[in-house]
Amino acid sequence: METQIDKKKIEKGLYIVSTPIGNLSDITFRALEVLKNSDYVLCEDTRVIRKLLNFYNIKSNLISNHKFNEIKNLKKIREILRADKIISLVSDEGTPLVSDPGKIILEDCIKNNIKVIPIPGVSSPITAISVSGFSNNFYFHGFLSSKYSEAEKELNICSKLSCSIVFFLSAKKINKTIPLIKKYYNNRKIVICREMTKYFEQFVRTEVKNLKEFDQNIKGEITIVISEETLVKNSSEKLTESDKNRIKMLINKLSIKDITEIISYENKVSKSHIYKYCLKLKNDK
Repeated sequence: METQIDKKKIEKGLYIVSTPIGNLSDITFRALEVLKNSDYVLCEDTRVIRKLLNFYNIKSNLISNHKFNEIKNLKKIREILRADKIISLVSDEGTPLVSDPGKIILEDCIKNNIKVIPIPGVSSPITAISVSGFSNNFYFHGFLSSKYSEAEKELNICSKLSCSIVFFLSAKKINKTIPLIKKYYNNRKIVICREMTKYFEQFVRTEVKNLKEFDQNIKGEITIVISEETLVKNSSEKLTESDKNRIKMLINKLSIKDITEIISYENKVSKSHIYKYCLKLKNDK
């Protein structure tokens, strides 16, 4: 595919370029124009990006940039950019710097007043939340820790949030993680998104309590969306004395919004009643 943009019209600097998460057609015209006119393309795996560039007949030079060599690359990248060259930073899939390397180089560019230009496009978290059917008020956690104990801590902390929750997980970790998801989110719904936009795209939708293990041969990276918390319909409309005392302890330490979330989650009390009581305490001072 040929692009028509004049290289002189592209500003010099670092471009943060979004690439497809699977289907090679899911890329913007602007991204292709920038990649074609880049002096260098920084990428995690040159084999993955070379496949994309070859598909669109783009011949840009590639520089391998991953978490093991990013600091080593820093001086070289800075010198290239100061020589008024165009560099595109990409990840293997999706929008760069979302659970991907590149942050060190980005921070260095900002520190040294080097132009940084975003080229938006596909993002796995946004793609997953868009088809989940859950609240679009969500928290993106990124990859769960590879250590079981740390992953449990992360899931426990996130379970305190009442919004939808999105995180990444390797397919080989899914069966070990399911018991933890059930432990902390048993009253919620879940969508497990696998191979999104690819030939074997799969969406598993169920209630967490009914979640079953996958075939041991499952492959790829997985994006998981857990639904927002729904308060039990018969939640109490009244604050107990214990609730009130707890709120009094928190009122000067946390925001009213945070107190409302905590008390509502812990005791299944109506959020409106908690909020009104917090306001009363504030106004009585």
